[in-house]
Amino acid sequence: MKFLDQAKIHLRSGDGGDGVVAFRREKFIEFGGPDGGNGGRGGDIVFEAAADLNTLIDFRYTQHFRARKGGNGAGSDRTGAAAPDLVIKVPVGTEITGEDRETLLADLDAPGKRVTLCRGGDGGFGNAHFKSSTNRAPRQHSKGYPGEERSVWLRLKLIADVGLVGLPNAGKSTFLSVVSAARPKIADYPFTTLHPQLGVVRLSAAEEFVVADIPGLIAGAHEGTGLGDRFLGHVERCAALLHLIDGAAGDVVDAWRTVRHELTAYGAGLAAKPELLVLNKLDAMSPREASARRAALARATGHAVMTMSGATGEGVAAVSRALGDMVARVRSERAR
Repeated sequence: MKFLDQAKIHLRSGDGGDGVVAFRREKFIEFGGPDGGNGGRGGDIVFEAAADLNTLIDFRYTQHFRARKGGNGAGSDRTGAAAPDLVIKVPVGTEITGEDRETLLADLDAPGKRVTLCRGGDGGFGNAHFKSSTNRAPRQHSKGYPGEERSVWLRLKLIADVGLVGLPNAGKSTFLSVVSAARPKIADYPFTTLHPQLGVVRLSAAEEFVVADIPGLIAGAHEGTGLGDRFLGHVERCAALLHLIDGAAGDVVDAWRTVRHELTAYGAGLAAKPELLVLNKLDAMSPREASARRAALARATGHAVMTMSGATGEGVAAVSRALGDMVARVRSERAR
């Protein structure tokens, strides 16, 4: 299934049904009178977060959604039928913004969460509504009220506990494939990951967390260079970041600074998230090179640096455990 995380759609709720003009005429009834019923209410546009969806691809082929009109009134004081709501299902983690792409209208961040975005129009009044002591036979009625119409943007932000960040070819996809059942594309050239991938890491029967792998960042990503920073939205909800650095590429400090600059430029609190630094590709370095580059990275960042090799599995278990502890700590802090 093709991954799509942004889509623009057009919505219109249902118009209200019209009221009618009718009079009661029955045999042996001396005095009739107005009995035109009111129109029914138009259908609402409702969004619902569905746990079994993970892409907005359906909205590439269907961009216009319109709820049904309410039924018209009828004689004998019969009110028109209310139109059913139009329920649009979207993946969990979908944000709905206005046409300006900045005004947040709804954030569907939990399964089953619903929001009514466009309300259907009320039904019009039949002539029975206008009956009074001075107007015994009204012939007036009102049309149904129109529904609401608007265009909105949908943006999917994946729900994950840990976000994988780093330069292209840092080994993020390899790590995800080793610690989870996910099978992302892995190759020896940059930008093999073209869209986010999710994987579930199970440390034990009671401990698990979700990891999101996003395409690699390069210098100038916040200005649109490479794949840009559009996929960083998928790690905005993460409890922690796993920053993988290719130890075999040379200047590990410069690699770290490049990614940190892009996280800071993007904003949304990414630079302030707990971060685990890992020097990857131990198998491609000599012990002396690994020790020297780890020490240089620790001096530049002021944080402890772990080492591992996604290809051989060395150090992967320790990194997974450290991530699990970090996620558990953040979850407990949020629960307070």
